[in-house]
Amino acid sequence: MEANAHNPVIAIIDDDPDVRDTLSALMEASGFAPVAFQDSDSFKSSGSLQNYDLALIDLRLRGESGLTLAIHIRETSELPIVMLTGVGDEIDKIIGLETGADDYLMKPFNPRELVARIRAVLRRYGHGVSASAKSGKDHEITFGSKRVNLKRRELLDPNGDEIPLTNAEYVLLEYFVKNPDRIIPRTDLMREIGSDMQRYVDRTIDVLILRLRRKIEDVPSKPVHLQTRRAQGYIFVLQADRA
Repeated sequence: MEANAHNPVIAIIDDDPDVRDTLSALMEASGFAPVAFQDSDSFKSSGSLQNYDLALIDLRLRGESGLTLAIHIRETSELPIVMLTGVGDEIDKIIGLETGADDYLMKPFNPRELVARIRAVLRRYGHGVSASAKSGKDHEITFGSKRVNLKRRELLDPNGDEIPLTNAEYVLLEYFVKNPDRIIPRTDLMREIGSDMQRYVDRTIDVLILRLRRKIEDVPSKPVHLQTRRAQGYIFVLQADRA
């Protein structure tokens, strides 16, 4: 189960044997090394979390739920987490965001989209990124002491180190920096993070904004860049002196 640069190890935790087999075959065909588990206990007893590069968890596990497992993982590790959830699980999705899941995908899912989401999350954690990749200054947008590299889809701190973002966090941040200094309604943000707006609720945006502020603002409770405009939406200010 050793991880390597070419075949990231994906832990699949799902209580449906058919789904486990399908996901394992998809991961293997996509260049990953899948390791499947039928429940939370078998995954936790399998050894160190360092054996895996990402955990793909069914939210509705029998016994200990996928949410509880995600909380357990986050208590001890920064292992990337992608959760699979059924239609109508908006509340669980919100709780999952608050506990640190990196991305979600609704069942039934498009196999290509799932693989793309997993690769995007792994990329943000440093997997599959070519060491020779150029910094691409002309693909960067700076705000305060931080900058967004649009080519590599990364948020960088003043030292050039990546600040990890979930897929939804990055999508929102990129949208904000590309549309600065104008008020953006919540409906636009909801549309940006998912084509089917019925899958999302207002609380989802609140959670994402809160988490994004913790990563981009010096004082999250007093945001300089990502500001709220009551009853209107949000505005992203690139230059602090224009706040």
